Amino acid sequence: MQDTQKRPISVGIIEDQSELREGIALLIADAPGFACAGTWSSMEEALPAIGAARPQVLLVDLGLPGMNGIEGIRRLKVKFPELLSVVLTVYEDDDRIFEALCAGACGYLLKTTLAPALLAGLEEAVAGGAPMSPRIARKVVGLFSQAEHAREADERLTPHEVRVLRLMTEGHSYKSAATELGVSRSTIAFHVRKIYDKLQVEGRSEAVAKAFRGRLIR
Repeated sequence: MQDTQKRPISVGIIEDQSELREGIALLIADAPGFACAGTWSSMEEALPAIGAARPQVLLVDLGLPGMNGIEGIRRLKVKFPELLSVVLTVYEDDDRIFEALCAGACGYLLKTTLAPALLAGLEEAVAGGAPMSPRIARKVVGLFSQAEHAREADERLTPHEVRVLRLMTEGHSYKSAATELGVSRSTIAFHVRKIYDKLQVEGRSEAVAKAFRGRLIR
Protein backbone atom coordinates (compact mmCIF):
# COMPACT_ATOMS: atom_id res chain seq x y z
CA MET A 1 0.00 0.00 0.00
CA GLN A 2 1.41 3.40 -1.00
CA ASP A 3 2.22 5.79 1.85
CA THR A 4 0.41 9.05 1.11
CA GLN A 5 1.57 10.81 4.29
CA LYS A 6 3.18 14.14 3.47
CA ARG A 7 6.79 14.67 4.40
CA PRO A 8 7.11 17.28 7.19
CA ILE A 9 8.39 20.66 6.13
CA SER A 10 11.94 20.87 7.46
CA VAL A 11 12.76 24.33 8.82
CA GLY A 12 16.05 25.87 9.93
CA ILE A 13 16.27 29.05 12.02
CA ILE A 14 19.05 31.65 11.99
CA GLU A 15 18.36 34.11 14.81
CA ASP A 16 20.74 35.63 17.35
CA GLN A 17 18.17 36.29 20.10
CA SER A 18 18.13 33.02 22.02
CA GLU A 19 14.66 33.39 23.52
CA LEU A 20 13.07 34.10 20.16
CA ARG A 21 15.10 31.39 18.44
CA GLU A 22 14.05 28.78 20.98
CA GLY A 23 10.43 29.94 20.87
CA ILE A 24 10.24 29.57 17.09
CA ALA A 25 11.97 26.20 17.28
CA LEU A 26 9.33 24.96 19.76
CA LEU A 27 6.54 26.31 17.56
CA ILE A 28 7.95 24.48 14.53
CA ALA A 29 8.60 21.24 16.41
CA ASP A 30 5.07 21.15 17.88
CA ALA A 31 3.24 22.07 14.67
CA PRO A 32 1.77 19.16 12.68
CA GLY A 33 3.48 18.80 9.33
CA PHE A 34 6.66 20.61 10.40
CA ALA A 35 10.06 19.61 11.74
CA CYS A 36 12.89 21.76 13.06
CA ALA A 37 16.12 20.90 11.21
CA GLY A 38 18.35 23.09 13.35
CA THR A 39 18.89 26.48 14.93
CA TRP A 40 21.89 28.78 14.68
CA SER A 41 22.75 32.09 16.31
CA SER A 42 24.84 33.47 13.45
CA MET A 43 25.41 33.02 9.75
CA GLU A 44 28.99 31.93 10.45
CA GLU A 45 27.62 29.11 12.60
CA ALA A 46 24.92 28.16 10.10
CA LEU A 47 26.81 28.09 6.80
CA PRO A 48 29.00 25.02 7.51
CA ALA A 49 26.14 23.14 9.23
CA ILE A 50 23.24 23.57 6.81
CA GLY A 51 24.52 21.00 4.33
CA ALA A 52 24.18 18.24 6.94
CA ALA A 53 20.94 19.57 8.46
CA ARG A 54 19.28 19.82 5.01
CA PRO A 55 16.33 22.10 5.81
CA GLN A 56 13.85 22.84 3.02
CA VAL A 57 13.35 26.39 4.19
CA LEU A 58 15.25 28.81 6.42
CA LEU A 59 13.92 31.60 8.59
CA VAL A 60 16.66 34.23 8.50
CA ASP A 61 17.06 37.29 10.70
CA LEU A 62 18.77 40.24 8.98
CA GLY A 63 20.38 41.95 11.98
CA LEU A 64 22.79 39.17 12.84
CA PRO A 65 26.17 39.60 14.56
CA GLY A 66 29.07 39.26 12.15
CA MET A 67 27.83 38.50 8.66
CA ASN A 68 24.41 40.06 8.15
CA GLY A 69 21.42 38.12 6.91
CA ILE A 70 21.40 39.63 3.42
CA GLU A 71 24.99 38.63 2.70
CA GLY A 72 24.26 35.23 4.24
CA ILE A 73 21.23 34.69 2.00
CA ARG A 74 23.35 35.61 -1.02
CA ARG A 75 25.99 33.01 -0.08
CA LEU A 76 23.38 30.37 0.73
CA LYS A 77 21.76 30.87 -2.67
CA VAL A 78 25.08 30.14 -4.36
CA LYS A 79 25.94 27.17 -2.16
CA PHE A 80 22.44 25.65 -1.90
CA PRO A 81 20.36 26.87 -4.88
CA GLU A 82 17.28 24.82 -3.91
CA LEU A 83 17.21 26.07 -0.31
CA LEU A 84 14.40 28.56 0.39
CA SER A 85 15.23 31.57 2.56
CA VAL A 86 12.43 33.53 4.22
CA VAL A 87 13.42 36.70 6.04
CA LEU A 88 12.04 37.16 9.56
CA THR A 89 13.01 40.58 10.83
CA VAL A 90 12.02 43.84 12.50
CA TYR A 91 13.28 45.87 9.53
CA GLU A 92 10.77 47.14 7.00
CA ASP A 93 12.69 49.85 5.14
CA ASP A 94 12.73 49.79 1.34
CA ASP A 95 16.47 49.27 1.00
CA ARG A 96 16.64 46.12 3.13
CA ILE A 97 13.53 44.65 1.50
CA PHE A 98 14.96 45.27 -1.95
CA GLU A 99 18.43 43.95 -1.10
CA ALA A 100 17.08 40.81 0.62
CA LEU A 101 14.86 39.89 -2.33
CA CYS A 102 17.69 40.58 -4.79
CA ALA A 103 20.00 38.39 -2.68
CA GLY A 104 17.62 35.45 -3.12
CA ALA A 105 15.04 35.58 -0.31
CA CYS A 106 11.71 34.11 -1.43
CA GLY A 107 9.71 35.80 1.33
CA TYR A 108 9.85 38.64 3.84
CA LEU A 109 8.00 38.43 7.16
CA LEU A 110 8.07 40.77 10.13
CA LYS A 111 8.69 39.49 13.64
CA THR A 112 5.26 40.74 14.61
CA THR A 113 3.80 37.95 12.44
CA LEU A 114 1.52 35.71 14.52
CA ALA A 115 2.32 32.00 14.80
CA PRO A 116 -0.46 30.74 12.46
CA ALA A 117 0.57 33.24 9.77
CA LEU A 118 4.24 32.29 10.19
CA LEU A 119 3.47 28.60 9.65
CA ALA A 120 1.23 29.45 6.70
CA GLY A 121 4.06 31.53 5.25
CA LEU A 122 6.46 28.60 5.45
CA GLU A 123 3.92 26.38 3.71
CA GLU A 124 3.46 29.04 1.04
CA ALA A 125 7.22 29.25 0.44
CA VAL A 126 7.55 25.47 0.02
CA ALA A 127 4.54 25.50 -2.35
CA GLY A 128 6.35 27.98 -4.58
CA GLY A 129 4.88 31.21 -3.24
CA ALA A 130 6.44 34.37 -1.82
CA PRO A 131 5.10 34.95 1.71
CA MET A 132 5.14 38.58 2.84
CA SER A 133 3.66 40.53 5.70
CA PRO A 134 0.90 42.84 4.39
CA ARG A 135 2.92 46.03 4.95
CA ILE A 136 5.90 44.50 3.16
CA ALA A 137 3.75 43.40 0.21
CA ARG A 138 2.52 46.97 -0.22
CA LYS A 139 6.09 48.26 -0.15
CA VAL A 140 7.18 45.68 -2.74
CA VAL A 141 4.40 46.85 -5.06
CA GLY A 142 5.75 50.38 -4.61
CA LEU A 143 9.29 49.24 -5.36
CA PHE A 144 8.19 47.62 -8.61
CA SER A 145 6.41 50.83 -9.55
CA GLN A 146 9.58 52.83 -8.83
CA ALA A 147 11.64 50.39 -10.89
CA GLU A 148 9.26 50.79 -13.82
CA HIS A 149 9.51 54.58 -13.64
CA ALA A 150 13.30 54.25 -13.39
CA ARG A 151 13.43 52.10 -16.52
CA GLU A 152 11.42 54.75 -18.34
CA ALA A 153 13.85 57.39 -17.08
CA ASP A 154 16.78 55.24 -18.20
CA GLU A 155 15.56 55.54 -21.77
CA ARG A 156 15.72 59.32 -21.45
CA LEU A 157 19.18 59.60 -19.83
CA THR A 158 21.99 60.41 -22.21
CA PRO A 159 25.17 58.25 -22.13
CA HIS A 160 27.03 61.12 -20.45
CA GLU A 161 24.30 61.46 -17.79
CA VAL A 162 24.57 57.72 -17.12
CA ARG A 163 28.33 58.15 -16.59
CA VAL A 164 27.69 60.99 -14.15
CA LEU A 165 25.05 58.91 -12.35
CA ARG A 166 27.52 56.03 -12.04
CA LEU A 167 30.06 58.35 -10.43
CA MET A 168 27.37 59.54 -8.01
CA THR A 169 26.69 55.93 -6.95
CA GLU A 170 30.43 55.53 -6.33
CA GLY A 171 30.41 58.49 -3.94
CA HIS A 172 32.18 61.08 -6.07
CA SER A 173 31.80 64.79 -5.28
CA TYR A 174 31.11 67.31 -8.04
CA LYS A 175 34.82 68.18 -8.02
CA SER A 176 36.12 64.61 -8.22
CA ALA A 177 33.49 63.69 -10.84
CA ALA A 178 34.59 66.69 -12.91
CA THR A 179 38.23 65.57 -12.65
CA GLU A 180 37.29 62.00 -13.59
CA LEU A 181 35.41 63.10 -16.71
CA GLY A 182 37.70 65.99 -17.63
CA VAL A 183 34.99 68.65 -17.45
CA SER A 184 34.23 71.62 -15.22
CA ARG A 185 32.42 71.42 -11.89
CA SER A 186 29.60 73.57 -13.31
CA THR A 187 29.14 71.05 -16.13
CA ILE A 188 28.73 68.25 -13.58
CA ALA A 189 26.25 70.38 -11.63
CA PHE A 190 24.25 70.95 -14.82
CA HIS A 191 24.12 67.22 -15.62
CA VAL A 192 23.19 66.33 -12.05
CA ARG A 193 20.25 68.75 -12.16
CA LYS A 194 19.09 67.18 -15.43
CA ILE A 195 19.42 63.71 -13.89
CA TYR A 196 17.33 64.76 -10.87
CA ASP A 197 14.65 66.14 -13.18
CA LYS A 198 14.51 63.02 -15.35
CA LEU A 199 14.48 60.63 -12.40
CA GLN A 200 11.98 62.85 -10.55
CA VAL A 201 14.08 62.94 -7.37
CA GLU A 202 15.18 65.72 -5.03
CA GLY A 203 18.73 64.76 -4.18
CA ARG A 204 21.72 62.41 -4.41
CA SER A 205 20.46 59.72 -2.02
CA GLU A 206 17.17 59.36 -3.92
CA ALA A 207 18.97 59.33 -7.27
CA VAL A 208 21.42 56.64 -6.10
CA ALA A 209 18.60 54.52 -4.63
CA LYS A 210 16.62 54.80 -7.87
CA ALA A 211 19.70 53.93 -9.90
CA PHE A 212 20.16 50.68 -8.01
CA ARG A 213 16.49 49.73 -7.80
CA GLY A 214 15.88 50.40 -11.46
CA ARG A 215 19.17 48.79 -12.56
CA LEU A 216 20.16 52.02 -14.32
CA ILE A 217 23.83 51.31 -13.56
CA ARG A 218 25.09 48.14 -15.19
